[in-house]
Amino acid sequence: MAVAMRGTEVKIVVLLVVGVLATASYCATVSYDHRALVIDGKRRVLVSGSIHYPRSTPEMWPDLIQKSKDGGLDVIETYVFWNSHEPVRGKYNFEGRNDLVRFVKAVAAAGLYVHLRIGPYVCAEWNYGGFPLWLHFIPGIKLRTDNEPYKAEMQRFTAKIVEMMKNEKLYASQGGPIILSQIENEYGNIDKAYGPAAKTYIKWAANMAVSLDTGVPWVMCQQADAPSSVINTCNGFYCDQFTPNSNSTPKIWTENWSGWFLSFGGAVPQRPVEDLAFAVARFYQRGGTFQNYYMYHGGTNFGRSSGGPFIATSYDYDAPLDEYGLLRQPKWGHLKDVHKAIKLCEAAMVATDPTISSLGQNIEAAVYKSGSVCSAFLANVDTKSDATVTFNGNSYKLPAWSVSILPDCKNVVLNTAKINTAAMIPSFTRQSISADVEPTGAVGSGWSWINEPVGISKADAFTRKGLLEQINTTADKSDYLWYSTSIDVKDGYKADLHVESLGHALHAFVNGKLAGSGTGNSGNAKVSVDIPVEFASGKNKIDLLSLTVGLQNYGAFFDLEGAGITGPVQLKGSTTGTTIDLSSQQWTYQIGLKGEDEDLPSGSSQWISQPTLPKNQPLTWYKTQFDAPGGSNPVALDFTGMGKGEAWVNGQSIGRYWPTNIAPKSGCPDTCNYRGAYSADKCRKNCGKPSQELYHVPRSWLKSSGNTLVLFEEVGGDPTQLSFATRQVESLCSHVSESHPSPVDMWSSDSKAGRKSRPRLSLECPFPNQVISSIKFASYGRPSGTCGSFSHGSCRSRSALSIVQKACVGSKSCSIEVSTNTFGDPCKGVAKSLAVEASCK
Repeated sequence: MAVAMRGTEVKIVVLLVVGVLATASYCATVSYDHRALVIDGKRRVLVSGSIHYPRSTPEMWPDLIQKSKDGGLDVIETYVFWNSHEPVRGKYNFEGRNDLVRFVKAVAAAGLYVHLRIGPYVCAEWNYGGFPLWLHFIPGIKLRTDNEPYKAEMQRFTAKIVEMMKNEKLYASQGGPIILSQIENEYGNIDKAYGPAAKTYIKWAANMAVSLDTGVPWVMCQQADAPSSVINTCNGFYCDQFTPNSNSTPKIWTENWSGWFLSFGGAVPQRPVEDLAFAVARFYQRGGTFQNYYMYHGGTNFGRSSGGPFIATSYDYDAPLDEYGLLRQPKWGHLKDVHKAIKLCEAAMVATDPTISSLGQNIEAAVYKSGSVCSAFLANVDTKSDATVTFNGNSYKLPAWSVSILPDCKNVVLNTAKINTAAMIPSFTRQSISADVEPTGAVGSGWSWINEPVGISKADAFTRKGLLEQINTTADKSDYLWYSTSIDVKDGYKADLHVESLGHALHAFVNGKLAGSGTGNSGNAKVSVDIPVEFASGKNKIDLLSLTVGLQNYGAFFDLEGAGITGPVQLKGSTTGTTIDLSSQQWTYQIGLKGEDEDLPSGSSQWISQPTLPKNQPLTWYKTQFDAPGGSNPVALDFTGMGKGEAWVNGQSIGRYWPTNIAPKSGCPDTCNYRGAYSADKCRKNCGKPSQELYHVPRSWLKSSGNTLVLFEEVGGDPTQLSFATRQVESLCSHVSESHPSPVDMWSSDSKAGRKSRPRLSLECPFPNQVISSIKFASYGRPSGTCGSFSHGSCRSRSALSIVQKACVGSKSCSIEVSTNTFGDPCKGVAKSLAVEASCK
């Protein structure tokens, strides 16, 4: 049943975006039926992508949004991050990266729609799932269930966000860009743990959301029993088999995971674009009309915003726009072509349901036909074997694990496994950032430092009998909690210090010296260490520094998962064999670091500057001044040489760094086969290397000179090894065969003229004022290999290099027909292709 929404009158309104007059908009009705969202009475096929506003900067937003639009998106989807907006109950923050209204208006200025996922639980690999920690301390509260204290807080915040959007006239019913909102998030994955109260809670949440009268539909993702007043939607790597729980609601995919998140200690995930394109095409083939990439731009977990625990600072997600906001090619370009191909089918898709039939084993056809309008999708879901099929009297070659799109039910405009977009090989180039740097690219002209005291150093320390759980003690005001005690020894004593912790890491100091450390991991946050120690006669001090690396963000009752040293803490005598249990004795506690209280991250206070810089020393604050790298390319800070800690640039935290946390040596294939179902562990890279070495420093945070960098180093490192690097593109590569479809952009002109163009290989330099400077490789015939490692085959045209050089060198872009008309025929009767690698300067 279509849901009639408010705002049926058409009114002209003026939309103001950050004080700038934007394009005029009008009040729209947004409803839905079993096929699609209906905007002003018209069914729409929509493509969406997630961009989380706090994971980039306001200065980046317009460019990210425009690149999303250029990539074929209609909608930008974002969560709303409760703990960022209300860190203290009743005290709100909607400034800077948290300026939600500015972000939504920036999307509107680009002419795109918004899906606002209020939640307010978001998961998102975000600290505590987006919940503010103060919720945990409300008497009688139980999160995400039929609990009155929780429901009151959830409704209060949800209503506040809706009211903000209404006041700025940002809902489509008011002339704004918001066409969808979401309440709750993936609750169906874990609701059984909450028993019967889960059902009453979900019903209440849906009713509460709808009662806020936004004039646009609400969705619940991963909620098969969602009430009829909202649309239930799908999340996952594939959602073609998803069926809505009502015949009156459309098939919507709220999260198509474009890659996966990175954890400290893990290898880097990547999802091949051929598989992602296959998943997208299959969804639209089987009746879907709204699909969202999670993520389209992942961005950066600045500050202490990452969850997990152990989620890395980079939230790149292998998204079409990389962490720095640059195009990830060929992913961005190939998906752009997929979107264009699907939009060529929109008229047929919105007119009717698909007719699905089998053309053979693992071969499926879906036809959308209404009157004279006809579009078709042909899918080969076999994981190994290519196929040749007959459809409507014509023969089609279908590579394994691919979909061909036929906008006219006859001619193939695109096959998901055949990429026309050039790939880019990225690189980071070190740059000198001041005239008196030591090694090229090294940070800063001089370092100063302050030692963080070991153990208790603040006046607000307190003593308790026994061991305290960390999150209940710190309320997440800091990553750090000191546990301090002492032991009297008569004649000296050797022992193993045994410490057990709920996580996430700890450093043990005996008499002010670092004795050992331990850390959990993303699979098991708990820590258990046995550290050999030696005590002198008399009083000996034991100081344990426990630390968190982002709070849990997912799972039933995740909010109750603890951290910190809960014991036992024991001394196991090396020679006597006796065990002394320290768990129940008096412990003194200190929340956070003295340097945090003294605001050292801002660069203030009295710093020590002497010729001899302490290196590889634990608990050390470092500070230096630097000039920004030249140019406008994105900037990263390379933390090679450091251990673990946090970094601030001009007082703003770029996040936790941990370059010593190394990925396993195994689990990364030499090549990634896109065929077959993808999983997060399938195509990882960088095994045996640091999970993250490079940390994004937004350009807008930098001044041309006089910038301040502050580090807090936990375990020891050499800050003089730090360097800044700028993001470059090393090479452009493309490999196009004679069997590739012609570029999607040529479809309309070809259709009108009744012709069929040949495939073309196209290259374009990514940055302004760049031109193709050289051709590193060019081969027409039977070349093999991948981008960066192409090689000639036994059959090749001797003139290919000169032809490509003539067509491309000195130009920003070039396009070459892949055929014997261009290169001659080096081997008759053999299927040929063109492979090219080029450089831009």
